[in-house]
Amino acid sequence: MQWLQRLVGVAILGTATLGALVLWLAVAAGDPERAERPTEGLLFGIWQIAYDTVMPSTRTLMAAAGVALLLAAAVAAVERRLLNNARRSESPDRMPLAPKLVMAETRGVYAGPVTITVLIPAHNEESCISETLASLLSQSLPPARVVVVADNCTDATVRLAREAGVDVFETVDNTHKKAGGLNQALSQLLSGQGDNDCVMVMDADTQLDAGFLAAAARRLTDDRALMAVGGLFYGEDGAGLIGQFQRNEYTRYQRDLRRRRGRVFVLTGTASVFRPRALRAVADERGRNLPGIPGDVYDTVALTEDNELTIALKSLGALMISPSDCTVVTEVMPTWRALWAQRLRWQRGALENLGAYGLRPQTFRYWAQQLGIGYGVIALASYLLLMVLMTLATATWVWFPFWISIGLVFTVERIVTVWRGGSKARLLGLSLFPELFYAMFLNVVFVKGIWDLSLARQATWKHIVQTDHGMRMEK
Repeated sequence: MQWLQRLVGVAILGTATLGALVLWLAVAAGDPERAERPTEGLLFGIWQIAYDTVMPSTRTLMAAAGVALLLAAAVAAVERRLLNNARRSESPDRMPLAPKLVMAETRGVYAGPVTITVLIPAHNEESCISETLASLLSQSLPPARVVVVADNCTDATVRLAREAGVDVFETVDNTHKKAGGLNQALSQLLSGQGDNDCVMVMDADTQLDAGFLAAAARRLTDDRALMAVGGLFYGEDGAGLIGQFQRNEYTRYQRDLRRRRGRVFVLTGTASVFRPRALRAVADERGRNLPGIPGDVYDTVALTEDNELTIALKSLGALMISPSDCTVVTEVMPTWRALWAQRLRWQRGALENLGAYGLRPQTFRYWAQQLGIGYGVIALASYLLLMVLMTLATATWVWFPFWISIGLVFTVERIVTVWRGGSKARLLGLSLFPELFYAMFLNVVFVKGIWDLSLARQATWKHIVQTDHGMRMEK
């Protein structure tokens, strides 16, 4: 297992590089076109400029478009086929949460109305726990119970939670961070939960929109085969330009999920609701069909426990959605250092999860996604590098109408995909190059995660604590 995890990064980046090389060879296989001297002219009758109307050959454009469409269609077709197979599975040993099995087992059985018990893992969250609890207690559908899972807290988190009138579960000798604390709480909670007594896990720095619990309960009531409902998150206000970068990113993520009609990428740790049947099935399969310790709901080795739990549930055939009416507000990182730590943990965790699960149908989408990111890293870096080389190699600035038009299309895409985010989001999308810088920052994080994993460097779980004076990170 360890050698497989080390090879994940090499396999992803190596395959992406190979794909880019094959495409480049296909395009460059023919005879080069004869270059023409750029034409000089006047812009608006004032500025003297040089421009070149030469565009890539038809073969080049067709090859690039064909490869992109073929890969997109292949991923979509395989994903749909795997989803249909999981829904129709009748194998209780391999996929005990498959919708067909769940529907057959629960036919004619009334398990009572859907209720939601909320678990909030918290480690020194005194600056935000009160707002989180207020958002919960003001829900249009109140939670049946709220439990703050206080893990080695040394501040006022426990006192503030009790003053708000909610239950507090204090962990005992927990050394496994968030996942270990949740495992302790769930080991006591799940045994007394009925099929419709659902459990929501939400971060202590998250505020639910007023209709979240009602929308989740309605979905779980309407479809008894549904095993989990994930939230759609958007960033809190503030943090200047770096905060707006993250809000734009989250807005685009929401748009992607809406276009997928709620089909889940990851059951976000910000707020997700689970049926007890699903969590108990995961605990039962740990150490057998799933990695981890038997009896644990969360894998304490995983850096990104929400991503790992999503893959675990998919591996057992669970039906999950992230509907557009279940939205939450989450924090944004106010500094580049904090953002680097957060995203490196996310990226490293995603890669380690792939190594733990290996090549199986339920991880196909995640492997394809990582390959796409790897290819995007190469494409964007090459694009920016060629721009710099062209600028340094020419004595006169040359405008290329074809590439300008491509840039305009890209700019329109940047604006349209963040339209719901408001005027600030659209203005940042219009500026284009700042968002390219942010994309390059995330690409560097991606490469760093692959590099660390390939060299088997020890990963650390950094807990980012919100304080009155900013943020601090704890290992």
